Amino acid sequence: MASFELLPAIDLRAGRVVRLTQGDFERETAYDTDPPAVARRFADAGATWIHVVDLDGAVAGEPVQLQLASEIVAETYGRAKVEVGGGLRTPEAVAGALGTGAARAVIGTKALQDPGFPVGLVARYGRHRIVASIDVRDGQAVGDGWKAGQRGVPAADAIAALASAGIETFEVTAIERDGLLGGPDLELLRRLVGLGHGRIVASGGVSSIADVIAVQAAGCAGAIVGRAIYEGRVDLRDLARAVAGLDVG
Repeated sequence: MASFELLPAIDLRAGRVVRLTQGDFERETAYDTDPPAVARRFADAGATWIHVVDLDGAVAGEPVQLQLASEIVAETYGRAKVEVGGGLRTPEAVAGALGTGAARAVIGTKALQDPGFPVGLVARYGRHRIVASIDVRDGQAVGDGWKAGQRGVPAADAIAALASAGIETFEVTAIERDGLLGGPDLELLRRLVGLGHGRIVASGGVSSIADVIAVQAAGCAGAIVGRAIYEGRVDLRDLARAVAGLDVG
């Protein structure tokens, strides 16, 4: 239980904290204009991890918000670890992300296109610092910033290939549920956990303490939570207590 990671999300677009609905850049909700302050509030609430996504970088195919990511790392240094993703499609881009002081880099599109890409990264930085993002639409793992019409590969196949390349942590987003607060895709998560290829971290649809407990019970190693926190549906302190098995009153 103690190893379960609760990761509040900070999605960056044009310097703001935003959330997208089902990965659609035309369905954006902006929540704050001071991302480091948001990170500080998360750390104050007891977060030990913060999930930062450079949405501009995901679209551009290269990092755009690394300066802001470094400010988030500095704001929470010594209290919360930060992982950074979005547009990390070259070894240089990954080096830049980790150069912000982030504890982990999250790779996606390039890893799906070339499962050999993570091999050198894992060799250089270690398994604990390279995470794969598995964004799932209709059972297919897709990349390229979730653009409509992108071809994918079966999620199970993608995880198997990346596990063979040395990846041990997979952050799985059910795109159809992302930002809708309708609950996680437990069937998908259980199926991927059952593969036995590594640690599965759930993302997409989490809206309550019950959802996080269900994800934990499904065998996941963690959960990424975004809109539910920003819209006051859940309190981060209560979430942390719940996953630790403590009474939230």
